[in-house]
Amino acid sequence: MVGVLVVTDSTAIRRVLVVRLSAIGDIVLTTPVLAELHRALPQARIDFCTKAPFAPLVASNPAVASVVTPESLPPGTAYDLVLDLQNNRCSRALVRKLDARMVRRYHKRNWKKVLLVRFKINVSNGYHSVVERYGEALAGLAPKITAPCSLSPSPEDRAFAAASLGADSPVLALCFGANHFTKRYPLERFARIIEIVAAQTPARVLLLGGKEDEPEAEKIIAALPEAARSRVLSLAGKATLMQSAALLSGVDAVLTNDTGLMHIASAFGKKLFVIFGSSVKAFGFMPWGAEYELFENEGLACRPCSHIGRSACPKGHFRCMTEIAPERIAGRIVETLNQRPS
Repeated sequence: MVGVLVVTDSTAIRRVLVVRLSAIGDIVLTTPVLAELHRALPQARIDFCTKAPFAPLVASNPAVASVVTPESLPPGTAYDLVLDLQNNRCSRALVRKLDARMVRRYHKRNWKKVLLVRFKINVSNGYHSVVERYGEALAGLAPKITAPCSLSPSPEDRAFAAASLGADSPVLALCFGANHFTKRYPLERFARIIEIVAAQTPARVLLLGGKEDEPEAEKIIAALPEAARSRVLSLAGKATLMQSAALLSGVDAVLTNDTGLMHIASAFGKKLFVIFGSSVKAFGFMPWGAEYELFENEGLACRPCSHIGRSACPKGHFRCMTEIAPERIAGRIVETLNQRPS
C-alpha cells in the first residue's frame, strides 16, 4: 500500500528501509528520524539506502543495521515499511522494484518553494524544519521528532582530529564552500574575518571542504597578512567526510555557508555562524538542535532567487552576499571565542 498508512500494530513491522539518496546535509537531517524510528520500533531492523559517497554518514549510526546503495539493493527485497525521504523519480523507481508492504513518503511541497522563489509569497505558517517534515512520514508510528542530529566518527577518525587540532587554543572552523555560487560568501571577505579574529583572539582557524575546495582554501590563505596566515590550517581536500566530522566535533565554533558541513557541525552542538545568500530560512534547512546566528540581507527584494542555488547572480550585483559586512560577522565570532573558558 502506498500513501497514508494507519498503523494498528507496529510490532508487526520487522524490516524497515529508509531511503535518502543524497546529499550530505539532507542525510544528516534524517538522523533524528532514525533515532525516533528506532525508539518506536525497537524490534525492527532498519536499513538505510543512499549513494555510496554518503554511506559513511550513517554506517555507524546505532539505529541502522546496514547501509545499502541503489546498486547493491536486490530487486524484490521484502520490507514491511519503506520510508522514502527523497521522494523523487529515482527513489520512487527504486521503491517500485521492492516487495514493500507499506510505503510512506516525505512531501516536499515544492509549490510553496515556487511561490516563494518566483513571486516572493511565503505561505508557510512559521518556520518548519525539514526534519519535522520528514517526521510527518512517521505519523502514527513515532511521536514528534525531538532527537538531535547525530554522527559517530570512528576512533581512528577522532584520533586524526585530535592530532590535527591540538588543545592549546580555541579553534574556529571555516566551511567556506558550497555547491552553488550564490551560496558562497566571497573568499576575500572570509579572509577579512580571519584577519580580525586572528588579531583579537588567540584562536586558530581550520579550513574545511572537499577536494574541489582546495584551490579556494589556498586563495583565502594567500589573501591573509603573514601574522594571520600562521594561525590557519587548511585540511580542505585532505580529510575524509567522517574525519571532517570528527574535526568539527572538536572545534569551538563554526563559520559556514549553507552547506552540508553546517549540518554535520550541528550534530555536535557547535555554535554556528551561518551566512545565507540566495538561501532563506523558510526553505526549512536551518541547523537542527544547535545554537546559531544567521547573517543575511533580509531586505533584499530578489531573495530567494532559487531554492537550491545558482551558478551566478541573476541580477549581476550579488548584494545578498556583498552587503553582509565581514566586520559584523567577525565581531560576533570574537565575542564568542573570547568568552571561552581558559
